[in-house]
Amino acid sequence: MKLTDQTWYLFKKEILLEWRSKYAFNGVLLYVVSTVFICYISFRLTPGFEGSTGYKVMWNVLFWIIILFASVNAIAKSFMQESRNRLLYYYTIASPQAIILSKIAYNILLMSLLSILALIVYKVFFVNVIGDPLFYCIAVLLGSISFSTVFTMISAIASKAGNNGTLMSILSFPVIIPVILVLIRLSKSAMDGLARSSDSYQNIGVLCAINVIVLAASLLLFPYLWRD
Repeated sequence: MKLTDQTWYLFKKEILLEWRSKYAFNGVLLYVVSTVFICYISFRLTPGFEGSTGYKVMWNVLFWIIILFASVNAIAKSFMQESRNRLLYYYTIASPQAIILSKIAYNILLMSLLSILALIVYKVFFVNVIGDPLFYCIAVLLGSISFSTVFTMISAIASKAGNNGTLMSILSFPVIIPVILVLIRLSKSAMDGLARSSDSYQNIGVLCAINVIVLAASLLLFPYLWRD
């Protein structure tokens, strides 16, 4: 069977399993809504904060913090929740490239949906301060893709080290920090409604380059992890 066919069938399998249990989606959605509501209550207890100069910065930073931890909760279990018997079964029917690609594709779909829902919930509770909504949505989707590719590969490495959550945190830190910094700069420009300058497109290029590098590294390294 071709790689694309294997990836497609495994991708459909991930969607079907999530549709039956809805464990990851419902859990992360509850986390997002409850966290946004807590932030809303905290801001309401500080009169005048919504009109302050630091409100936009806090609005943007809090949103990405929520998405970051939602990504960790949703994607960290990509390989850790798989039983040894199921992994052995995958080993006999599919190539390692198809498995990692299907996981990444599913996590991108999951995080894109959750990020858009989080943005909608965020705009319901808080005053809308986004100057360029379309460009901000592009930044959100790029962030979802970046978090998905990085955390999926790190989850695969951590699963081979005895499902060590601490290892996943350590390995993710040096990769995810540059991604967050670029995302905050990109989304801040969209929030301020600034003209789409070369700096904004350069930030998009940096995010795309990081995703390509992580994806290429996943395809090259995961087969070696898979043999173990």
